Amino acid sequence: MVVPAIICYARDNTTRYILSGVNRRLRVQGVEAKYYIETYGCALAQFESIVMTELLERAGFSRAKTPGEAGVIVVNTCAVRLDTEQRILERLEKLSKKYPDRKYIVAGCLSKARPGAIRRIIPGASLLAPQAVDRIVEAARSQEPLIVLEAERRREWYPHSLVDRGKGLVATIMIQEGCLNNCSYCITKLSRMGPKSFKPRAVVEAVRRAVSQGAVEVRLTGTDVGAYGVDLPGKPTLVDLVHMILDKVEGDYRLRIGMMTPEQAIELGRGLIEAYRDPRVYKFFHIPVQSGDDRVLRIMGRKYTVDEYKRLHRLVKTHYPDSLFATDIIVGHPGEGEEEFYNTVKLVRELRFERVHLAQYSIRPHTRAASMKQVSDGVKKRRSKILSRIVEEITLEVHRAYVGRRVEARVVERGFRDGSLVARMDNYFPIVVRGGQELLGRRVTVHVEDATFFDLRGKIVGED
Repeated sequence: MVVPAIICYARDNTTRYILSGVNRRLRVQGVEAKYYIETYGCALAQFESIVMTELLERAGFSRAKTPGEAGVIVVNTCAVRLDTEQRILERLEKLSKKYPDRKYIVAGCLSKARPGAIRRIIPGASLLAPQAVDRIVEAARSQEPLIVLEAERRREWYPHSLVDRGKGLVATIMIQEGCLNNCSYCITKLSRMGPKSFKPRAVVEAVRRAVSQGAVEVRLTGTDVGAYGVDLPGKPTLVDLVHMILDKVEGDYRLRIGMMTPEQAIELGRGLIEAYRDPRVYKFFHIPVQSGDDRVLRIMGRKYTVDEYKRLHRLVKTHYPDSLFATDIIVGHPGEGEEEFYNTVKLVRELRFERVHLAQYSIRPHTRAASMKQVSDGVKKRRSKILSRIVEEITLEVHRAYVGRRVEARVVERGFRDGSLVARMDNYFPIVVRGGQELLGRRVTVHVEDATFFDLRGKIVGED
């Protein structure tokens, strides 16, 4: 996981006070002030952890490698799935029992969606909604638990993502949060609320700063980046934002545009296709379909049909046949019978997605789907296994088609193993290669020697 650093600009006195202690080392419970942070969930959660990390360190705290070394333990949470929630709650219980004298701060979506569940485990924990992560230092210093669950992300400051050269040359920049939908299964809307976009000039400046620090990959992320700008004066679109970035930020970098809902992608239409023509935009599309059956889509509250989705996919592939088209699918949503499930199987076989993020439906409180008649766990597991095998088969076939070829790529980050690096092709396919960190940021020619379900494997045979 690549974690860039952040600089936060603020105008209020509280945050100026927070940032004033750059060279100060505080003491928590008689020891040097250290914090430990764990992050669960999506790119937004990872981004907000970066914000908290930078604010804490600018306030004089230092980062601990383990929770036992820290006086302040921060857990940034996710609420999207039941199994993730259970894993987080179990982790909180384990931490609180092992380190009962520490100060706990629980941030993120679960703190806002399920505060009672957290307080039952750690009654003295501070809780910060995703929009309140800029109050992390206040929570760390407070003698009493700080509970901030109703907060609005402020547009007058923007966390400018920079690059952590020790881990890679990737910067993540949040451009918006929240979406326009009200899907039956989704609890995230309770935490992220309606669309809230950062102003275009702030995003452009963040990208410029990241590139000036050496970023070769800039990830634009949000709950639904296709909904960018609907809440801003003049309603600038994602397409407008991308063109503005490309026009105003010079440099040899790539933009990776994040997840967007099909209806927003359809609305953007050919304008979106045109925005991707610039060679500085990865030919990467993440557009979740969730189901291949129209009846289930209606139950889910999705605002498109399977045919409309297929036309969108065809539009993308007509212009960018080698693009990486990723999707999400939920198996076992209420209302999904055998026929509906096999309609999804049929869609996957027909469109042959390069990436499929597959999940079994899980009940989330305060959602419409929770009150519907449920598909049994056994049926969900069986269907999931069937679809998983098909997805693995297709993905391997797609990857193996590259074996034996020479491709151009950019080395962007370290791999999981010593001596391994990850390079990205222009369509965002990852290639694991061997080499030293001096190759980070370099363009290379790779001979693809092998393929797995997860990535390609290759040998560098040339450099720019």
